Amino acid sequence: MITFPNPKINIGLNILKRRDDGFHDIETVFIPLTEEYGYHEGELKDRLEITPRTDGLTTLKIHRAEESMPEDSWPKDKDLCIKAYNELAAHYPLTGADIVLAKGIPTGAGLGGGSADAAFTLRMLNEIYSLGLSPEQLAMHGARIGSDIPFFIYNRPMLATGRGEILTPIQNPVPGRRIGVVTPGITVSTAEAYSGVTPSVPETRLHELVSGLDISQWKGRVVNDFEENIFKKHPALRAIKDSLYEAGAAYASMSGSGSAIYGIF
Repeated sequence: MITFPNPKINIGLNILKRRDDGFHDIETVFIPLTEEYGYHEGELKDRLEITPRTDGLTTLKIHRAEESMPEDSWPKDKDLCIKAYNELAAHYPLTGADIVLAKGIPTGAGLGGGSADAAFTLRMLNEIYSLGLSPEQLAMHGARIGSDIPFFIYNRPMLATGRGEILTPIQNPVPGRRIGVVTPGITVSTAEAYSGVTPSVPETRLHELVSGLDISQWKGRVVNDFEENIFKKHPALRAIKDSLYEAGAAYASMSGSGSAIYGIF
């Protein structure tokens, strides 16, 4: 079976507070980058192929930017596709799989590529092995692996709170719009992004802004709390955002913890 995991963007991202478990409470709006939601530049997607086995073994091969990474050179214990397989294998009678992943979504770009791969792995295994799991059950398993994974199970516009795993379906806030994404090749780690943020609760919550304002009013109001610090360290990213506005974007922002910058036209 072959599928094509898609990335996502964040419309707004507020860091509300640091939790006792070391994570942060956030609020953000996730939009999947698919044609249904205005994204037509199909190069930003992965290719995931899973072939079932009967001997209980799992293999993983990764292809990045036309270079194949040998199976034994990749840290399987850290790969989210393997973690997704192991999560289901711990609860259901899986019999092994060969996994081949060709990466088109850049890492460290705030587009959720790894989370998408894990979610699509869960979805594919559910179908391959006829497990009959509901989206809610798959999302529960996904949340045990990573905060953004449940979103990609549903793959539709969502308001995300908590660590990002508490999802509330919303209407598409940008109907009829086109989304363009610039991936500048700069890697921003999550630790780097959080290091410059002081958590705070905004006066007007994100969902009120996104649902209550026209997109032409979002600039300066719908904000990504990571931008200020990341733009200081990587001024080229601010320049890209400015260029998207100059090109006619109604709204432009960094996605997640960066470094991808998108414009909504």
